[in-house]
Amino acid sequence: MKRIPIEQMQTTFQQLLMKYGFDEAKAKLSAKLISETSLDGTYSHGLNRVPRLIDTIKLGYVKPDKSPKKISGHGSLEVWDGQLGPGNTNAYYCMDQAISLAKSNGIGLVALKNTNHWMRGGAFGWQAANAGFAGICWSNTKPNMPAWGASKNILGNNPLIISVPRDEGHIVLDMAMSQFSFGKVESYKRKGEELPFAGGYDREGNVTSNPAIIEETELALPVGYWKGAGLSLMLDLLASLLSTGKATHEIGRGVNEEFGLSQVFIAIDVSKNTSEDFIAEKLKGIINDLHASPTFERGGKTYYPGERTLATRKENLENGIPVDEGYWNKVNDLLKD
Repeated sequence: MKRIPIEQMQTTFQQLLMKYGFDEAKAKLSAKLISETSLDGTYSHGLNRVPRLIDTIKLGYVKPDKSPKKISGHGSLEVWDGQLGPGNTNAYYCMDQAISLAKSNGIGLVALKNTNHWMRGGAFGWQAANAGFAGICWSNTKPNMPAWGASKNILGNNPLIISVPRDEGHIVLDMAMSQFSFGKVESYKRKGEELPFAGGYDREGNVTSNPAIIEETELALPVGYWKGAGLSLMLDLLASLLSTGKATHEIGRGVNEEFGLSQVFIAIDVSKNTSEDFIAEKLKGIINDLHASPTFERGGKTYYPGERTLATRKENLENGIPVDEGYWNKVNDLLKD
């Protein structure tokens, strides 16, 4: 597989985004976030999603010249309007604002309405952890997952991210409410491989691991079955209520695109109520206990969320980021047009 240095990837993305209406600063930040997503191995939400981002700009759903504006504030809680600006830069700004609130108050919550797909939600968990704060954030989506027992999509796969800073490597959980994101399903389909576990339903309601069938039906399997479906609903409720924005059933109505999303960003200063030594020892004990767990696989190992991401990041920094040449060529063709 072809590998591209991160500097080349970031420069290419920045040039492309500026061509499609981003100012230089916003293009640089967005390109950095997208490149780091591929660097960390989440290829489906990095390079592979860039052509779709450009399509949504052309269609007018993403407005590169718009940025979030504050609507209201009540102590540690603020509400912002994303004005349909680029999803990843909107999200970065709002997590940064949540961190600023947490510095003063111990906790900060920024609810964002009228925004766009944030590409990789995990980026904003890493952002909080890199600043020394625990982070929680989530987004609703268009209806792309059925409620438990339903035959039609009425829920979103509403990604949830939880992060905790740690000197030896941040702990970052980045998960959708579906067993696999649709970006991951597409990746398996392009490789001609079955999903490692059932990931959705066929037209008759049977669970399947065939990515082509899941992409066709768009019926994703909720994680934990009814539990994931219930959690998806609650995340949607909170995101829309806190931001005063759209709920999942109101997103993408009448069109086949996802825009006008509602999101929540929370930053927590864990050190406000305890010592740094206590935090370090507690985290050490938890991770050591996890790593000491026996496994069914001979020579196997248990990992904390984000641990394998760090290994992938190191490898791709040293050797270049592996790219799907079809997507890489699409990006370069868009730059030449």
